[in-house]
Amino acid sequence: MDRQSVYSTHVYTPNFNESGEDTPLQIQQQLENFIFNFRLDNRFTYRDQLKENTLLKRYYCDININDLINYNEELAHKLVNEPGDVIPLFEAALKKCAIKILSPHETKEQIPDHQLLLHSDAEETPIRNLDSMTISRLVRVPGIVIGASVMSSKATTIFMQCRNCQHTQSVPVLGGFSGVSLPRQCARSRLPNEGGEKCPMDPYFVIHERSQFADQQIIKLQEAPDQVPVGEIPRHVLISADRYLTNRVVPGSRCTVTGIFSIYQQKGSKNSTGSAVAIRTPYLRAAGIQTDLDQTAKGASIFSEEEEQEFLELSRRDDLYNLLTDCIAPSIYGNRDIKKAILCLLMGGSKKILPDGMKLRGDINVLLLGDPGTAKSQLLKFVEKAAPISIYTSGKGSSAAGLTASVQRDATTREFYLEGGAMVLADGGVVCIDEFDKMRDEDRVAIHEAMEQQTISIAKAGITTILNARTSVLAAANPIFGRYDDMKSPGENIDFQTTILSRFDMIFIVKDEHSRTKDESIAKHVMGLQMGGRTVDEPTEAEISVEKMKRYISYCKSRCAPRLSTAAAEKLSSHFVSIRRQVHAAEMEANTRSSIPITVRQLEAIVRISESLAKLTLSVVATEAHVDEAIRLFLCSTMDAVNQGTGQGGKELNEEVNRLEAELKRRLPIGWSTSLATLRREMVQGKGFTEQALNRTLLIMQRRDTIMFRNQGQQVYRNAV
Repeated sequence: MDRQSVYSTHVYTPNFNESGEDTPLQIQQQLENFIFNFRLDNRFTYRDQLKENTLLKRYYCDININDLINYNEELAHKLVNEPGDVIPLFEAALKKCAIKILSPHETKEQIPDHQLLLHSDAEETPIRNLDSMTISRLVRVPGIVIGASVMSSKATTIFMQCRNCQHTQSVPVLGGFSGVSLPRQCARSRLPNEGGEKCPMDPYFVIHERSQFADQQIIKLQEAPDQVPVGEIPRHVLISADRYLTNRVVPGSRCTVTGIFSIYQQKGSKNSTGSAVAIRTPYLRAAGIQTDLDQTAKGASIFSEEEEQEFLELSRRDDLYNLLTDCIAPSIYGNRDIKKAILCLLMGGSKKILPDGMKLRGDINVLLLGDPGTAKSQLLKFVEKAAPISIYTSGKGSSAAGLTASVQRDATTREFYLEGGAMVLADGGVVCIDEFDKMRDEDRVAIHEAMEQQTISIAKAGITTILNARTSVLAAANPIFGRYDDMKSPGENIDFQTTILSRFDMIFIVKDEHSRTKDESIAKHVMGLQMGGRTVDEPTEAEISVEKMKRYISYCKSRCAPRLSTAAAEKLSSHFVSIRRQVHAAEMEANTRSSIPITVRQLEAIVRISESLAKLTLSVVATEAHVDEAIRLFLCSTMDAVNQGTGQGGKELNEEVNRLEAELKRRLPIGWSTSLATLRREMVQGKGFTEQALNRTLLIMQRRDTIMFRNQGQQVYRNAV
């Protein structure tokens, strides 16, 4: 005062010093110090980031909360517990720092408000654990995006004018869903010593041209399907993302949202009465969105060095293929080839993008077709647990919209938006479809495109778009009659169109064979499981746990994309030609087209299987050994299914066989026997049946234990069956 200099004091800041707490200005000062002084390995991380972003006209700064904890624990604690108060201060500090960095001498330059983006490695809070204790705190919520609205503009500052006296006023609006109500009275008429009459009630109207707006997008986040407890409906939460956080995610992407858990009052709908005054609806104000793609791009950060070392040692084991096969559903007896196929499906081949932009899929699809009681659904359930991303669905309860995508209407804005179905949510993983044969045909057609082109095209309610569905399909189905009928050709057993069958890389026909030794060993195995002890033949405990196998599969997928070697490619192409020739010959002989087609897709399938076998051992090139095993798998699955029909003729032959069987039963009473030559003479020459039909009938009757051959096949004996 005495020196006649300017003396200033903070009038508006409430003074909390009596209670020992920092004032907002002090907090802002501390945050500025953090931005300026925090260094990591002699690099000023945030100072550099802020400078770079501001020069590129990107007004935000991405801050890791862990760094703030290391710098000032109390400040970080305040940020987590009172984010609504601290984040605006943080953003003001960012703006101030940006001005200092860019123009330390002249502060005239206008710099827009900065946005604070946060990320951290703190513990995640599942959506169903968000409760009243976490309101207005900072939380990290993992989930999968099921819907994202179109971008809208939300006012950050409203500029309004009085109708009567043209008095103007600006009102700031908080972020999120919170709105603002205009003052009921004019501010000027409330001032004393003002002449003139009072302005009427509700005089203000908004001048939109002079208001300030920010982008806002509403995202619907649902819990990931693998985190939902059994019997529960997946919960979801609305997320309000603004400015630089908009348009970060699309439906189907998995992400972790850091944000302030807030509440808003829903607009009263027509039928609800205004009785529930104090009930508010929760939502999340996003302060940072981390998609899983960010993490896979960093790659190395996911796997620790010890884990990588362990996986590399595992990949060098000679018996790795058989070892991992044993780890797939170890409690299920046998079915080794199916387990090997499932292992290939979990690994997947290499995705290729050709120079002209065409994409070739790398995912492997497998169909298990067979009798009831052959543990198909159990295998599917195991794959759901073992695959890094997976969804299990049953064919009867799945609609086309539920598998692909549905168009929903937003209740408040009345706009249409997309919600992804099972195939979209399992992008990058496996969809297990049980009871595949019970699906309606129009629903099954919906997944044709997803299985080959790996996209889902939608044209509904004015929305025309393409969604990614890069998934493998593992389907289980029963034949038409519930059991596989050997008397009939595969075409009559399998109720699928060739269009869908050609999209499966491997088709297994799983039969419930009756043989004494097999039945005994299965019975032993099952009784061992039921009694809770170890089984005799096969261990039910895998050497590698499911969790570890899941990690190993993710590791192989992220590290390796093998290609065929020249020699292997040569071998494969010549083999494919011989397979086609063999199928053609079988078709000519039976005089019908094969119901399971062998097309170029099947050649690509063998390529993919070879690549997945190479990926299993982390080798970059698929060699001839890999191709040999891939061909063997293909032969014992799809080719075996094709060959089921050879020698089974057409409908006429089947009818003749049925007539001949009745004739033989009449000719041979139970317990009688006769020589094969006599039967042949009577039936072929006497009754006019063909030799082929007689041989087939005898074979089928022998399989059913109706007859037995004695004396090196010379005598035919009728059993008591």
